[in-house]
Amino acid sequence: MDRRRLLALLVVAVGLALVAAPDAALAHGGVGREDLPIPKWLFAWAATAVLVASFVGLAVLWPRPRLERPAERRVAAIPRLLDPLAGAIGVALFALVVFAGFAGDQTATNNLAPTFIFVLFWVGLAVVSPIFGDVFKALNPWRAIARAVASVAGKLSQGRLPAPMAYPARLGRWPAAFGILAFAWVELVYSGRGEPANLAVLALVYAAVQLVGMSLYGIETWTRYGDGFGAYFGLLARIAPLRWTRGGLFARRPLSGLTTLDVVPGTVALLCVIIGTTSFDGFSGAPAWSEIAAALSDIWRSIGFGQATALELTFTVGLIAAVLIVAGLYGLGILGMQSVDPGTARATNGLAGRFAHSLVPIGLAYVLAHYFSLLAFDGQRIAYLSSDPLGSGANIFGTNTATVDYTWLSANGIWYFQVGALVIGHVAGLVLAHDRALVSFGDGRSATRSQYWMLAVMLSFTFLGLWLLSAASS
Repeated sequence: MDRRRLLALLVVAVGLALVAAPDAALAHGGVGREDLPIPKWLFAWAATAVLVASFVGLAVLWPRPRLERPAERRVAAIPRLLDPLAGAIGVALFALVVFAGFAGDQTATNNLAPTFIFVLFWVGLAVVSPIFGDVFKALNPWRAIARAVASVAGKLSQGRLPAPMAYPARLGRWPAAFGILAFAWVELVYSGRGEPANLAVLALVYAAVQLVGMSLYGIETWTRYGDGFGAYFGLLARIAPLRWTRGGLFARRPLSGLTTLDVVPGTVALLCVIIGTTSFDGFSGAPAWSEIAAALSDIWRSIGFGQATALELTFTVGLIAAVLIVAGLYGLGILGMQSVDPGTARATNGLAGRFAHSLVPIGLAYVLAHYFSLLAFDGQRIAYLSSDPLGSGANIFGTNTATVDYTWLSANGIWYFQVGALVIGHVAGLVLAHDRALVSFGDGRSATRSQYWMLAVMLSFTFLGLWLLSAASS
C-alpha cells in the first residue's frame, strides 16, 4: 500500500473512531447548562446521520454540477453616493473606537473599544456577511481613507500619479492569513488585550500597514488579498445570496459565489487559520489544555522567562499547533482524493486549492458555534456603551443604565444553535465539495468515491467542534 493511500485511510480512521466513540468525545458536562432533553452523545449520532444522509443524497440526486456556473440577476440600482457615505461611517466608527481606547476608562467593560472590536466587529460582521454580502468592504475605514487620499492626490497631480506596483503572485492571500493569525494572537494570547489603550495602538498600527499596502499595490487589490479582515469577510460574503457593487445589487444562489473564488497562494492557509484559531479558543477552556499549558509554562520559566511571557509563549505554541492540525486534517483528505484517480487529480493543478472553497462554510460554522453566546450576551453592552463610550458617566442616548440580560436565551437554546450551526456548515461544505468533484473527476462514480475522504474530513471537523463545545464548558 503506497504512502498516500495509507495517509488517506488515516482520515477515515479518525472519522470512524469519532463516530464509534461519541459518548467519550462528549463526556464533559457543561457547567450551568440545563439538562438536555436527549443525551449529548445522541447529538453526535444525529450529526453523523445527517452528514451521511446528505452524502448519499448528493450522490444520488446531484448528478451534475449546479453551482459551478453561478447565475446572477440585478435586482436594484445602488446610488453611487452610498459607497463613500458608508466609508465615511466606517472612518467615524474607527476614529471613535481609537479615541475611546486612548481617552476612556481603561476598564474593558466600561470602554467601547474592546466590545466593539471583539464582539460587534469580529463576530457581528461574521454573522452579517453571509446574509447581506460584503458589508465590510463598504465600511472598511482604511479603504475609505485610501480612496479619499487617492482622489485628492489625483486631482492635485492632474491625473499624473504613478501606477501601483504589480502585486506579487506568490504573495496571494498570505498577508491576509498572517493578519488574521495576528488578530487571533491578540485576542487569545496577548496579556494586554484587556487594556483599551493597547487595542487603540494596535488598531492604528494595523491601519497604517493597510494604507502602506494599498499605496504600493493598489487599493482594491490589497483589500482583496492583503487586508486580513477584507479577505476574511470577503470569503464569508461569498456565501450570501447578495452581491453589492458601486452601481447595483445582484442576487444569486446561496453558496454559488464561493465557486468563483480565485485560488491563489495562501487561500488554504487563511481558511485553516480561521478554523484552527477558533478551535484553539474552544480548546483553551478545556481541562486538558490547562494541564498542557501548566507543563509548557514550567519549561519556559525554567529557561528564564517570566510568568506572563511564559504564558504567552505557551498559548502561542497552542495556537499555531491548532492551525497546523486543521491543515493536516484537510491535507489528508486531499491525499485521499488523489488516490481515487491520480491522473485526473494531477490534471486539476492543485486539488487542495480547488476544494478550498468547501472550507468556508465550516469556518463560518466554527465561528458561529463558538462565539454565538458572546454576541448574544456581551453584544448587549453596546446599549450602554453607545451612550457612554468612554466610561465617563455620559448618557448621550439615555441608555447608560442598560444591563446585560443573561436570561433571554437559555443554555439549551445556545447548545441547539451551536450544534445546528456545525451540522449545517458541514453539510454546506459537502455540497460544495461534491459539486466541485463532479467537475474535477469527470464521471459521477469517481466524484462520489473521491468524496468518501471529504466525508471523513467533515465528520472529523464536526466531532472536533462538538467536543470543543462540551470540553470548553466542563
